[in-house]
Parts: sequence; structure tokens; C-alpha cells
Amino acid sequence: MLKKMLMVSALVIPVIGIQQTASAESNTHVVKEGESLYKIGIEHGVPITELKEANDKKGNNLSVNETLTIPTTISDYEKDLLARLVQAEAEGESYAGKVAVASVVLNRVESDQFPDSIHTVIHQDDGIQFTPVANGQINNPASEDAKKAVNEALAFKGLGNDSLFFFNPDKTSDQWLRQKEVTTTIGDHVFAK
Repeated sequence: MLKKMLMVSALVIPVIGIQQTASAESNTHVVKEGESLYKIGIEHGVPITELKEANDKKGNNLSVNETLTIPTTISDYEKDLLARLVQAEAEGESYAGKVAVASVVLNRVESDQFPDSIHTVIHQDDGIQFTPVANGQINNPASEDAKKAVNEALAFKGLGNDSLFFFNPDKTSDQWLRQKEVTTTIGDHVFAK
């Protein structure tokens, strides 16, 4: 009996060690030639500001082979939900338009005027904030372009023009939206705060 317990223990301990090593590796990034904090932020979907903070960096300098800690910022569920919203809201728009739509949601999460999670911002007021929630298009899968746009918006988080709204002037006559301060126009969408 003791011999069986020792054999099981010998098998379990290495497996636990392997799982911990794999987990630790997924939370780090070794800097390669030509990489920047912005590129690493996009690759991992992490705001540059949080990447710098997690690695106690004051500036933007990186060294080849430097190991960076990659902080966890949002869950895979919220990243997927945001990508599906971007897919539905900005399908047919440029890549920059997709990044801007994702940025609006992230800006809302940071704003005192809106709920404080991606899920609650997207589903606020029973889904009337975003048409794809109301009509079910949010349930369709996101394209790779939409997923990449979300990662870029996350990397850029806190560095943009603070847009909290977007609309297509050809599809809405909402005067309240039209009175907001315009921050930029990309494709068919007007962004405002």
C-alpha cells in the first residue's frame, strides 16, 4: 500500500510541476529584436501603461532577451464578447474603425458615467446601448480582424481621445448623440465624448 502511494506521489508531483511551469511561461514574454512595448501589448492584449507598471518601467526602452511579466487585464470571455461586438458593429469598416469601436467600450469601463466591466457596458440597459445586443448579432463569432482590433485597443487603452460614443449619422437621427463633442470620424462612424 505504501509502495503504491509513493508511486502515485512520484507521478503526481512532476505533473504539478509541469503545470506550474507552463502557467508561469504564459505570463511572461521574452523580448525579441525589433519589438516594442506597443507590439507586445497588441500581441498579448495588454495596455502599454499596465505592461510598464507590471515591469516597473519608467520609459519605453527594452532589451533583447529581457523577460517581461504580462499582466492579466480582462478575461478571455470579455475579450471574446468585445470582439463579437466589434465584429457586429464595425463589419465593413476599416481596421482603424474596429479598433475605435473597441476603444469606446474600454473608455466606458474607465468612465464614471458607465458600468465598470466590459460585460455590463455591452449589456447595459438590457442591450439597447448597442444594436447587435438587441438584435442578436452579438452571438455570432468574431473574425480574426475583430480579435486583433480588440488586442490593439487594449494595448492603446488610456492613450486615446476618450471617445465614449459612436454612431452612423446615416442610420440614426438621435439629436442627443449629434450634440456630443466629436473626437474623430472613421469610415461611416462618428466618435464623440
